[in-house]
Amino acid sequence: MKRKLAFLGTILPIILLADILTKSWAEEVLRGAPRPDFLGGRVPLTLAYNRGAAFGISVGDDPRWFFIPVALLALVLMVVLLVQARPRDHVRLVSLVLVISGALGNLIDRVRWDRGVVDFIGPIDLGFMDWPIFNVADMAISCGAVLLALSFWLEGRALKRAEARETGDNPAEVMTNPEPTEG
Repeated sequence: MKRKLAFLGTILPIILLADILTKSWAEEVLRGAPRPDFLGGRVPLTLAYNRGAAFGISVGDDPRWFFIPVALLALVLMVVLLVQARPRDHVRLVSLVLVISGALGNLIDRVRWDRGVVDFIGPIDLGFMDWPIFNVADMAISCGAVLLALSFWLEGRALKRAEARETGDNPAEVMTNPEPTEG
């Protein structure tokens, strides 16, 4: 448990502080100001308040009271997964802490006011579409979700290999000379 708490105690404050500080900066600097460009104009900075879900998906007139309990439920689930994670599964630990950190960052915005989550990075022109405006918490959630999927995939592969060793099967073996069938 010490290793898990070390991951949580190291990553969570960094992500949460970065999220809070950058959102505060965005509200001070970007409100009513011309859109400054970041990274040579490739990443515009635009202050926006997202009352909906990811990518601005709307769920009614006052989604705050929908998203607060959903975020709390998701946080409980992530903490349960963190407690159940193997201490040496660093990919899983980092992924869960990233998702927890990002969820807390966006939850803070939803609890403190009804304007929604402060977003400010983007929209980014991908050539075929504009990527929606996002924030540091969103980046942590997205990276954590990708890493969590990778962690589950790696775990599934390891379980299949262990199962194959137990049964004596070799899933990598391919029959080169199949037996003829009657008929």
